[in-house]
Amino acid sequence: MTWNIAIVFGFGLLIGSFVNVLIHRLPRMIMAEQASLEGNAPRYDLNWPASHCPQCQTPLKPWHNIPLLSFLLLKGRCSFCKQTISAQYPIIELITALMWALCTWHWGCNAAGFCWAIFTTILLALSVIDWQTTLLPDDLTQALVWGGLFASSMDWVVLPLHQSVWGAVMGYASLWSIAVVFERISGKQGMGAGDFKLLAGLGAWLGPLALLPVVMLASFAGAISGVALKFTHRLREDGYVPFGPFLALAGVIVAVMGIKAIALWMGWIFFA
Repeated sequence: MTWNIAIVFGFGLLIGSFVNVLIHRLPRMIMAEQASLEGNAPRYDLNWPASHCPQCQTPLKPWHNIPLLSFLLLKGRCSFCKQTISAQYPIIELITALMWALCTWHWGCNAAGFCWAIFTTILLALSVIDWQTTLLPDDLTQALVWGGLFASSMDWVVLPLHQSVWGAVMGYASLWSIAVVFERISGKQGMGAGDFKLLAGLGAWLGPLALLPVVMLASFAGAISGVALKFTHRLREDGYVPFGPFLALAGVIVAVMGIKAIALWMGWIFFA
């Protein structure tokens, strides 16, 4: 079992490297797609252009892309221009590897463990992208929804398919309804459609009964974070705090702890 988790950890490092690609490129792909509608725009996707230093634009060699190890060997600096490499790259790789190891330890080194590892990986990518850009790309939210439905249909997760379907439907409809009512009353947009799709994805994995605990936990964590950012003067100028990262965090907590444990904990917190 120890060797299995060690192998999964190494594989998670490779997945983490790809997560960095998603975080960096998906928002730019969205902007490139918008630019292409207005006129000619250079090709930009997950395959092109090749990996390069964002500072000097020099294409990287294969040995510059070894997860975690390259950063350590290069001492956090570009091999060509010697500019500092963002610590985000090794951090994301390490977090992803730890998530894969923990998922296989918690659910087993089997289909269920790998499914939940993929679940947490997609949520990590969405969280970082949303926090940095306020975007929740459809490529990832739709993958989350369809991945949950497929895993349920194959009995890889302990959730009947009909509950997975209702979780997705109710997840989208609930936040959409709240957003519409809020916009009608205040005349302002409270959240984007990406949040609806993200909650739909969580519903597809966790079921309809998990939606209320997820939203309550996310709202509680988001409120605390917003207050902390305001008092530390790090709140955005428009006062907007992305909701996606808190939905993702709440989804992982509910997945690991289970609905009953979360319900008991929330009841003790709010009604004690």
